[in-house]
Amino acid sequence: MNQDRIVLAFAGTVILLSLLLATFASNWWLLLTAFVGANLLQSAFTGFCPLAMVLKTFGVKSGCAFK
Repeated sequence: MNQDRIVLAFAGTVILLSLLLATFASNWWLLLTAFVGANLLQSAFTGFCPLAMVLKTFGVKSGCAFK
């Protein structure tokens, strides 16, 4: 599995988890959803992703999106 797939899987998991928490715990969890969405949007234009940088230090193979 390369960095691109891990980043997308992690972002999707965090979004679904925060929506679940917003439904049953507090609406403030929607801020986490907004943060992840904004980070995905900015990384599409800039190519900068903090998670990709962390994965790179752990030696995960790079994909096409983050280098």
